[in-house]
Amino acid sequence: MTDQPTELARAFLQDFHHVATIGATDRGGVERQAATDADRQTRDWFTAFARARGWPVEVDGIGNLFATVEFVPGAAAILTGSHLDSQPRGGRFDGAYGVLASLHAAAELQRRVDAGELTPSYNLVVVDWFNEEGSRFPPSIMGSSVYAGLLDRDETLAVRDLAGTTVRDALEEIGYLGTSAGPRELAGYAEVHIEQGRILEREQLELGAVDSSWYTQKIEIDVIGEQSHTGATAMADRRDALVGAARVTLLVRDICAEYPAESLVSSVGQITVEPNSPIVVNSHVHLVADLRANDPAIVQGARDTLMARFQQVADEERLEIVARDFDIRPNRYYPQEGVALQERIAGRLGLGIRRMQTMAGHDSVALNTMTPSVMMFVPSVDGVSHCEREFTKDGDLVNGLAALTEVLAELLTGALDGVAFPGCPPVEAAGDRDA
Repeated sequence: MTDQPTELARAFLQDFHHVATIGATDRGGVERQAATDADRQTRDWFTAFARARGWPVEVDGIGNLFATVEFVPGAAAILTGSHLDSQPRGGRFDGAYGVLASLHAAAELQRRVDAGELTPSYNLVVVDWFNEEGSRFPPSIMGSSVYAGLLDRDETLAVRDLAGTTVRDALEEIGYLGTSAGPRELAGYAEVHIEQGRILEREQLELGAVDSSWYTQKIEIDVIGEQSHTGATAMADRRDALVGAARVTLLVRDICAEYPAESLVSSVGQITVEPNSPIVVNSHVHLVADLRANDPAIVQGARDTLMARFQQVADEERLEIVARDFDIRPNRYYPQEGVALQERIAGRLGLGIRRMQTMAGHDSVALNTMTPSVMMFVPSVDGVSHCEREFTKDGDLVNGLAALTEVLAELLTGALDGVAFPGCPPVEAAGDRDA
């Protein structure tokens, strides 16, 4: 534990646990998918927090929400934040922790500046990125990717959810489709997040300094058969798309066993079935598969093998299977200077830290393509995430807040000035990077 000022820690925890009541589920999680009314309520809370402190609030053309703490008029900005949207029946820590920690870190840094304890070179902007989760509107990391120029804004606004609502219409409905470009001259970005894994808990460490991210590829798969009567159609005459989809789902899972343990993770995360009637053999199933590994060759090899096996299923079941690659993300490397900065701060605070990778995507991955970025983790109990059982202890949340505050203080005074990005693989190993 750190000697974090009691008042800051208490105020942060009170606000964090209050925000967790917005969209709360009966099992301790939250349901705040992007551009729903619950998402609007958290955005309203963010806006009220900022305006109560005199911070101007802007919304850009993809729904990203920015609160500016102006220290040096006309100067570039240090960005910090995460996201307030959640998965369906998701956890209350994922994303929201990073936004709340950033808001309270910003308030503490403003206090230091006002007291003459800190002389910043840059302004500080806290951000709530739109639709990081991608559960309602694919792909994930949407708002930050548009901001970073990785996705086209107009194409993204036209994306539809399963009910046919576009991103544009959903943002207009909740009153958060803006026109601002947000701060474009940046001097750095910092994000704190729960680990969503077991490494820190297992090694009894308080912080993880993320130095790189895994290669990720998603595949959209359409399995096309023929609608028919479940009672009247002979088994030999059926072209059951759901049977084909079931086989595809198992193929996606089982491919991992053909590679070294834990070197590849895969799943089918979304299935849409048509016509989905109790007495109809289904004619069409849409699936989204997810493949991730640190080594791109593993993902690409698994992908090619799966494509061939999908065709075999199609032939055997007399179906058409169409697979399309999308949302391919290369390995990203965070600046080593930012990793070293976290290690120095952890030492000052008396916190244990290690270097590690992120297997999950985060907004910092997108931001690191446009400005030097820092990504830090705090422990997750049992490594559980994207479910209601997700949990991080208050003490770990406060430790992360303390570390983020000090990282931001350093960034505001130029700690990453002149650092190259996006990062390239380090010449020497960055240490043990279990994933």
